[in-house]
Amino acid sequence: MGSRDDIAAVLDRLEPPPRVVDWSLLVVVLAETATGLVSFTVGTPDGWPLFWLHRSLGLAIVVLLGWKLARVRHRLFDRSLWRRSTALSVLTLVAAVGTVSTGILWVVGVDVRVSYWTLLSIHVGFGLLLVPLVAFHAATRFRPPRRVDFEGRRTAVQYGALLIAGAIVYRLQQGTNALLSTPGTDRRFTGSQPREGEGNDAFPVTSWVADDPDPIDRAIYRLGVTGLVGEPREFAADELAGDEVSALLDCTSGWYTVQEWSGTRVGDLIEAAGGLESGGAPDAPEPAYVRFVSVTGYRWSLPLEEAEDALIATHVGGDRLTHGHGGPVRLVAPGRRGFQWVKWVTRVEVRAERDPAQWVVTLVSGFD
Repeated sequence: MGSRDDIAAVLDRLEPPPRVVDWSLLVVVLAETATGLVSFTVGTPDGWPLFWLHRSLGLAIVVLLGWKLARVRHRLFDRSLWRRSTALSVLTLVAAVGTVSTGILWVVGVDVRVSYWTLLSIHVGFGLLLVPLVAFHAATRFRPPRRVDFEGRRTAVQYGALLIAGAIVYRLQQGTNALLSTPGTDRRFTGSQPREGEGNDAFPVTSWVADDPDPIDRAIYRLGVTGLVGEPREFAADELAGDEVSALLDCTSGWYTVQEWSGTRVGDLIEAAGGLESGGAPDAPEPAYVRFVSVTGYRWSLPLEEAEDALIATHVGGDRLTHGHGGPVRLVAPGRRGFQWVKWVTRVEVRAERDPAQWVVTLVSGFD
């Protein structure tokens, strides 16, 4: 009994004040959402610290949630203590447990699909649902924090230890995956699982949000190259050939594949359209970005230098791109995440400025 009491005493000393726990849950959930969304745009290994932070914060949520439940569990199991806000509390708990559990299962290597969604997609859905629920819960349940709750070194040490412990646990989990040869060992730093093979059948058909256009008639398809070019022009699908590149496609739904893509370099398309149009006059716009626009209205911009080395692809692994994979043509942008590889591209526009509205379009394109 003595050792058990000693452990309980240590845990009691580690637990922050109740108000700190409550508000910390809100802050960590918001931080998890921010790091998770930003991680969607990271496709190169130098962005690994962001993913470590996201996973460490996720483990911190487990501890904070444990402290919270230990304090309020009697309210959940005693019906006489239920209030109108209790239903919101229960719903918030379900979303929190769903977010944490799907994240843990994904990290250890579980790979299941529910209809069109991977476990990672479900994890993202739970996480996005958790943000407004925790905010509403804070408005109905949380009490304003006091200065005394944050004074002294104890709170700083507690949270520092929490983050460090999260990073250590995640590193131990990686070592365990490697030791046991679980499916989690062959993931990229992004958490994406490999899809092997060549061509259209090697990787899943996925669409961002509501993008699901009717198949495009290849015979009448034309790709427009416009904007700050010397002679805007159009290209038929059969004219887009001659270049090949091996590139890794890392989809935000949780998989990646390395394929041989063939088509035409964007820089060559710009040259064929008369090259970049130099303003000449002091106030004339200078080419700086290239925007790729889909038939659905979806679009994404790349800096000019990066865009020139990107590929407008018509084939993958020797196969003509199917409609589901973006045919007749799609963008291949090495180092970018899958949602930035625009499908069903109909226009390549050379611009002077970045397109800030592209973030909004990613959420609404494809809706009638």
